[in-house]
Amino acid sequence: MSAQTFRIVEVLFPGLTQLDFTGPHTVFSRLPGVETIVDSEPGGAIESDGGLVFAGTQAMAEIDRCDLIFFPGGLAVTEAINDPAFMAEAARLASGARYLTAVCTGSLVLGALGLLRGRRAGCHWAWMELLPLFGAVPDPARVVRDGNIFTGGGVTAGIDFALTIAAELVGDAAAQAVQLTLEYAPQPPFEAGRPETAPAEVVAEVRRRLAPAAARREAQARAAAARL
Repeated sequence: MSAQTFRIVEVLFPGLTQLDFTGPHTVFSRLPGVETIVDSEPGGAIESDGGLVFAGTQAMAEIDRCDLIFFPGGLAVTEAINDPAFMAEAARLASGARYLTAVCTGSLVLGALGLLRGRRAGCHWAWMELLPLFGAVPDPARVVRDGNIFTGGGVTAGIDFALTIAAELVGDAAAQAVQLTLEYAPQPPFEAGRPETAPAEVVAEVRRRLAPAAARREAQARAAAARL
């Protein structure tokens, strides 16, 4: 990384999943020589899907450039990729970024921008099937790198994703120092974080809960893909 301040722009939208954002932000904001900007298309307060409100986001139009652009995900991301104002600003900022990054369903934003054609990308396991609509190659890995594109799996994968990017930007030792500072040493009480390891009845219940949103999300994703 050059001596010039490296700028990370973190793009929020109404209905994002807050941990998709706050996990990576906690890592990025601790990196030496890095400036983090939290923005949204309108600016101001943005409410997440759990009701947590992020106040004072900067309007995207006010930001002239970024070195790394980051998109979190959330159920509302398929609404965001059909918002012309959001997508226009996202395209402008992404066009000059050295790194294009997303976690969870945030990768659908990169896809809707036409940036994932023929590229491997991660996503939340439940929505991985939407990636091919944008010409992407789904990869179930927790963190996926394809050239200058970094994507992550669902929600908590954002911390692994951010630490991987940290190592790229400031080196392994500095990234490990951040990990130690955060005491990131996960020991989950259950082996239920992936459909391959969770009990079958748990997987079935989660799929049942997500089913009402599936048709709407697919239709929204197809509408965005049709504009490419």
